[in-house]
Amino acid sequence: MRKPSVRLVLLIIGLVVSPVRGLALAQEQSPGPSEFVKRARNPLDDQVSLQIQPNFNFGLAPNRDTQYVFNIQPVFPVNLSGDWILYSRTILPLVDQPGSAPGEGYTFGTGDIQETVLLSPPSSPAFIWGLGTVFQAPSASSTSLGSGKWEIGPAAAAILTGKWWQLGGQVYNLWSFAGDASRPAVNAMLVQPLLNVFLPQNWYLTFGPQVTANWKASSGNKWTVPVGGGIGRAFSVAGKSGTAQVEAYKYVERPSGSATWTVILTVQFVFPE
Repeated sequence: MRKPSVRLVLLIIGLVVSPVRGLALAQEQSPGPSEFVKRARNPLDDQVSLQIQPNFNFGLAPNRDTQYVFNIQPVFPVNLSGDWILYSRTILPLVDQPGSAPGEGYTFGTGDIQETVLLSPPSSPAFIWGLGTVFQAPSASSTSLGSGKWEIGPAAAAILTGKWWQLGGQVYNLWSFAGDASRPAVNAMLVQPLLNVFLPQNWYLTFGPQVTANWKASSGNKWTVPVGGGIGRAFSVAGKSGTAQVEAYKYVERPSGSATWTVILTVQFVFPE
């Protein structure tokens, strides 16, 4: 049974975040945050982006193991007539899942692929919002890595940008409608508030906890509520620009046997037109 130490995570954090200092945008910085970092941190900006996001979920029962989830997340905006924009965001998870019983080993493979489509009306750069749908396919390569269900539900997102901050979030609810009849039905919600506070030299503080509710679970196991935050900075390397950040969250409310805390590393590349 693998028992990775926290030192491994700290090493990876150092490899991801420390080089950002040397790769920071070369141009002279203005007293305020650059438009680049504002646009890069805006999930509803009109530009293609790609996020690579390793997640380390610590303390899973029964052996206080670590679950690894490596998310690959491209976002493609499609410009429609009348300044409407259709956003497509895909999440492809690669999961290394510890066993659910003592002595069981890890299972590695793909998780359930999730697709979110949001339609945004004409809006100003300061405030953008969209409504749409979220769809999840039972694409997991192993039973323990997914729900085994086809799922669909409504989704909404909004973001308000000021000079030194961004405030927004997303919300969706998924219901299962088909799939493996032997697996439990799904009725689950996600609410993710987002706060970015911009600092000089393209540094920023970020707060984006994923609060979830499993409406099918018993009363003491419905909610997962993380508390924490992170720090990041914009960079430019080999002609490509983006952001790199690290976040840490402690779960103050969680289902029995789930992770007690998590570390999330995110490297995002943006491809403006």
